[in-house]
Amino acid sequence: MELLKKENYAGVVDGKPVGLYALKNARGMEAAICNWGARVAQILTPDVNGRLDDVIFGYDTLKEAREGMPEMGATVGRVANRIAGAQFELAGRTHKLAANDGPNNLHSGPVGCMRSVFDVAKADERSVRMSILLPDGMDGFPGNCTVSVTYSLSDDNELSIVTEAVTDATTVVNFCNHAYFNLAGSDSGVTDILGHKLELNARHYTPIDETLIPTGAIMPVAGTPFDFTTPRVIGERINGEHEQLKLGLGYDHNFVLEKPERGQLTLAARLSDPVSGRVMEVRTTEPGIQFYAGNFLQSGGMQPKYVGKGGKTMLHRGALCLETQRFPDSVHRSYFPSMTLDRGEKYVSTTTFRFGV
Repeated sequence: MELLKKENYAGVVDGKPVGLYALKNARGMEAAICNWGARVAQILTPDVNGRLDDVIFGYDTLKEAREGMPEMGATVGRVANRIAGAQFELAGRTHKLAANDGPNNLHSGPVGCMRSVFDVAKADERSVRMSILLPDGMDGFPGNCTVSVTYSLSDDNELSIVTEAVTDATTVVNFCNHAYFNLAGSDSGVTDILGHKLELNARHYTPIDETLIPTGAIMPVAGTPFDFTTPRVIGERINGEHEQLKLGLGYDHNFVLEKPERGQLTLAARLSDPVSGRVMEVRTTEPGIQFYAGNFLQSGGMQPKYVGKGGKTMLHRGALCLETQRFPDSVHRSYFPSMTLDRGEKYVSTTTFRFGV
């Protein structure tokens, strides 16, 4: 398995140059980062036999990525996840957003970070740093917000993502990386993630309503299919009769992370695949993690909707997301972790993905 070809991601979007940046470490792990959407385009990491394979759903070319699912691998913001009613109040003003997910706003709307070109400030084989100005009023959000994203690859096979933001007026921010993972690898022949084992450092989750907006409750996972406090096979309970599974068509829920201290980098999730032997540990400074099991990727027996690398159809539950972030719809819940960023403050969020066997 080879890294994506740089020429396939070279281009100009909105008058700005787009490229692919290769990160490599001494142990053979590689990652390809694109500045269109500040996204992870590929991660090559060894299995238990030392064989490299790609564990990221995505596209072979920039053209395909732009025509496909824009959130795949991208930095999502200014506000990731959902905002109820596609509007919110801040500092006495109502801000109206695009209703692009039923009555709600999803991932900021039609543009956001994921469809924007970041300016690359620094790039070498170990890290790439890029930034963008999200202007006042973009997608309906207030304030000129400058965002930077730094990807770094360490020798212990850890990909680190540090996202920083400042604003010139009070605004709301909630950035996340939206990579789709299948640890079996793209050449394994494994077409779903139902055999993966997942452990989450969360004893509570936020239930959703029929439009996938949190109800406001914070409920214990004990005794429910949402209990991943010990490793559980994802497919074991995903098709169960629990009302929340039916509302989300499976897992598409925010989990409340157990964190000893605010801002400290702590374990959020541990994912493993029995076929390849690969293990991924997620650590974050964020208070929540959205576990999405790829329920809205195309189901079998229907006309394929998404085609990814190598011309392969992205099948139902073919990959999963572990999105570290503030809780969805926090703008409407004062007791949820705040999304508000004031002038003079600095938003800093760190998430790491460490791969092993």
